[in-house]
Order: sequence, then structure tokens, then C-alpha cells
Amino acid sequence: MTQLAKPKVIALVGPTASGKTSLSITLAKELKKLGYKPEIISADSRQVYRGLNIGTGKVTKKEMASIPHHLLDVLSPKKQFTVDDFTKHAQKVMRGIGVPIIVGGTGMYVDSLLGRMVFPNVPPNEKLRTELEKKSAEQLFEILQKIDPDRAATIDAKNKRRLVRAIEIAKALGASPKGGPQLAADGPYDVLWLGIKLPEDKLRENIHTRLLTRLKIGMIAEAKKLHEQGLSYKRMRELGLEYRFLADLLDPRASVKITRKEFEVELERAIAHYAKRQLTWFKRNKDIVWVAIPNDALQLAKEFLSV
Repeated sequence: MTQLAKPKVIALVGPTASGKTSLSITLAKELKKLGYKPEIISADSRQVYRGLNIGTGKVTKKEMASIPHHLLDVLSPKKQFTVDDFTKHAQKVMRGIGVPIIVGGTGMYVDSLLGRMVFPNVPPNEKLRTELEKKSAEQLFEILQKIDPDRAATIDAKNKRRLVRAIEIAKALGASPKGGPQLAADGPYDVLWLGIKLPEDKLRENIHTRLLTRLKIGMIAEAKKLHEQGLSYKRMRELGLEYRFLADLLDPRASVKITRKEFEVELERAIAHYAKRQLTWFKRNKDIVWVAIPNDALQLAKEFLSV
């Protein structure tokens, strides 16, 4: 019996500010010229939310250059969207796409969708959650470091919701195996893994420049508007990174007030740390081919799709 060929998928990953969005659109446009039908699926844990545009660097309609994009603006930021939600949504979308290009920096989303990782079905432990909610993010991170150091190395150490869930899973099942939970090589897709490689100083420069640009075009005003529309500062902090710092800057009831300058300096530092965590995650995947220029990515994609 002849085995059916697996659907071909291109995954473009890398740290924040490395240029994934721009490269993905360039790649899709070039593949379209060659007769393929590429569409982009965003694998970003916050770009799924409506209204989180400037702070997440969400691609604009103009930047899309008529390339269809999916998994953007899926639901209200007041609601929760899990890795399981993402996987189900994205799998449904992928069925109708000629060449899916998965683009993003949320490693769990990409790995879950493409079959490299299975997430344990651990139900909520309300008693444990109530106990953990009383602790600070620093205390939760210390607990996770002790019981699951591998997960602690890639998690946002300030995101209480994710820390609580990680502790919940570790206490139920034990620590993750070395290198993270991996699946066998017989996943559901034939994947070309591409990663964007930038020198560290160039990445830091990109992070700095991009943050200044976002502030200039209204990132703080966007956060104010989200709060006026009903997004609580508590939920804003749960959304992580930029929005956590925006909540600290804007919330009149914040336990510790920060100045505008402190906001900029501390946020840039946090983004740089996040980029390092992303790289730590992706470097575990030995199938990733790291590229520095668009032509390399295009050549690899052409070879991959022609087989």
C-alpha cells in the first residue's frame, strides 16, 4: 500500500525583532511568482488578540502585500487563548492552504502545531492555584526553577499565569525531560524549518530601534484605549512583556510606580531577555536551518517544495 505524502509546511522562526514578518512576506511573494499558493499563519501568542497591534508589532494590511494572513485578531484580549486553542484553529486553517508558512516566535505554538511537542492534559488544580496566586512572580519562578529547571529556562519569569500553569503541570507529571518533550520523527507534516540568525549586537540594535518606533507611533495611547474599552490592568499584565510594563506605567494603583524613562529602559531589557529565551527554545530543534539573508531562505524553500 502506497503511503500518502505528508503535507509540506515551511516554519520560519526566530527571536523577536529578527525580521520574521518581513522575510515571511518576501518569501511568500517570491513563491507566489513561481506558481505556488503560499499563505502565512501567525504563531504569536498575543497577536491573536484584537487591539494588541502596536505593542505586538502586528503586521499591517499594507505590509501584508496581498498575502493572506491567518490567526490574527481572533478574539478579545479579555479572553484566554491557549496553545491547544491555537493548534486547533491553525490545523483547521492549514487544510485549505497550498503552502502554509508558519511564522512566529512563540515556540510552544509552533512545536505543538507541527507535531514536535505534545502538551499534557492536566486539568486545573483549583486548590493549588488558589495557593499559588498568593505568591509573587519571583516566588513562583523560584518554585519552578526547583521542580522543572528546563521549563524555567524558557518561560517569562514575570508572567504569573504561565508560571502557575507550569508549576501545576510539573507537580502533576514531574519535570519535563531534558530538552523538552519531543515527538518521534513521524509527525503529521513534512516541515522545512528555517530560523533567522542575526549577530547579537544587531539584534539588540533592532530591539532598541523597534521599541522607539512603537512608542513614537502610539503604543502607550493604544494601551490607554484598551483599558478604556474594558481591559483591566490585571489582564494587561497577564498578556506579558510590553503590556505588563504598560500596565505598570499607566495603572494609578500600581504597587510600584515607574517613570517614563524607567519604563523604556526596563522594557527594552526585558525584550532582550525574552529574545534570549526564544533562542534557547529554538536551539533545541536541530532540524532548524539558520539563515542570514532572504536569498538563502528562498533557495531552501524552492528546493524543499520541488521534491
